[in-house]
Amino acid sequence: MQLTSLELATAVAKAMDSKKGTDIRVLKVEDLTILTDYFVIGTGNSSTQVKALADEVEFQLSEAGVSVLRREGTESRNWILLDYGVVIVHIFYPDTRNFYDLEHLWADATPVEIEL
Repeated sequence: MQLTSLELATAVAKAMDSKKGTDIRVLKVEDLTILTDYFVIGTGNSSTQVKALADEVEFQLSEAGVSVLRREGTESRNWILLDYGVVIVHIFYPDTRNFYDLEHLWADATPVEIEL
């Protein structure tokens, strides 16, 4: 069974929530860029939690038969990016999230409410 991009974004948000990720946001960007359909943005309160959130997303999606295409930032653990093609996942340490402020940069994106 193949997941739609919204189902995939929802699965990512729920995986982050299961490991106590905070301030999880899903932004629909498909009308703004050709890069992806959704951004899922979340915060981990320590570098260890940032890595644990990324690992949990990868684990849960692999269990659903979805493989990550690219992973960046594993060494620094301030901002880990997981690229699933139609969904790009951004997991931040709080100061890094505030600095890059993706929600402001992508202010024209449509927020998607996900029930966690």
